[in-house]
Amino acid sequence: MPAADLPVRRIIVEPYLWSRLHQDPWNRSSIPVQIALKNRTLDARIRIRGGHTRSYPKKSYEISVEGGLTFHWNTEYDDPSLIRNALSFYFFNRIGLPAPRTSHCRLSVNGSSLGVYLEIEAVKPIFFRARRIGQRSIVYAVNDHAHFGLMDSDSGDAKSSLFSGYEKVAGDNAASVRLVRFIHDINRLKGAALRRRIAAKLDTAVYLRWLAGAVLTGNYDGFEQNYALYEHANTGKYRIIPWDYEGTWGRNCYGNPCKSDLVNIQGYNILTEKLLSFPVYRNAYKQLLKKLLRTIFRESALMPVVNRMHGRIADDIRADTTRKHPYSVFQSEPGFIRSYIRERRSIVLAELRKWK
Repeated sequence: MPAADLPVRRIIVEPYLWSRLHQDPWNRSSIPVQIALKNRTLDARIRIRGGHTRSYPKKSYEISVEGGLTFHWNTEYDDPSLIRNALSFYFFNRIGLPAPRTSHCRLSVNGSSLGVYLEIEAVKPIFFRARRIGQRSIVYAVNDHAHFGLMDSDSGDAKSSLFSGYEKVAGDNAASVRLVRFIHDINRLKGAALRRRIAAKLDTAVYLRWLAGAVLTGNYDGFEQNYALYEHANTGKYRIIPWDYEGTWGRNCYGNPCKSDLVNIQGYNILTEKLLSFPVYRNAYKQLLKKLLRTIFRESALMPVVNRMHGRIADDIRADTTRKHPYSVFQSEPGFIRSYIRERRSIVLAELRKWK
């Protein structure tokens, strides 16, 4: 498909502001810009985003457009395929979880091309309004302290705050208090009392679907960070949404190949451990994995999507001189992902047979 078929996001910005933004990539402040979208020029604000990727020569950005729209423009710098996030969110939507919409695009600033980016819908209040989902609060799991446990994952000492690892995006002042209370309770309660508390505050069907998605895609980092929690407005229960799935489908978050058995099929984090300790949830999860292996997590279901996404951006990637990986590696990625799907299916099926 010719390069012109990818949408172009055009940014107009004062050059001195653009230069100032990049002087300190770890600064979370934003600058005013204008963005050309669908024959309209809108006011917006842009900032650098990401974790370890902030130190890379090619930056990822978050842009907030007037009217409440927020997008992430990810370089996917470590991913030689540039489709792992997009494929993962497609997969989550297919298994029944709302996940961000994605679209590959080309980015230009003051007429200069920055190459190919993946545009990702941000999980903000407008995300839920667009899907007619009522939410009471939204919390991001921003680092690996968000494991639903009591102890600091670095020091091994008790956390100074059980809200450590989280960032409130929307909600009243009591939202963080409610989450802290939930984390405290799942670590304090046992037996029937724990099961009642989990059933009262967690949408377990949604959680198990998220768990299956993380396990099948192989997102090792996705259990203790890189997810969003929201309180459903009608039920008051926590639901979970995937967020940042670049390190998947056989490569880690740095783009290095990893073994297809890296992620245990029982997943990780304290809440997962507590939930799967009850036979009713453990059996439901096993049956869900079996169903997904029969239906969606198959080469025949996923490879047409892989090939379509890959083919759509191929000409643009060939012309993009800002990429970390050579074009030859990009070309080989559909086969790499196919091998991962094949191996992962075999591993999960074998582990299910052994798991009592």
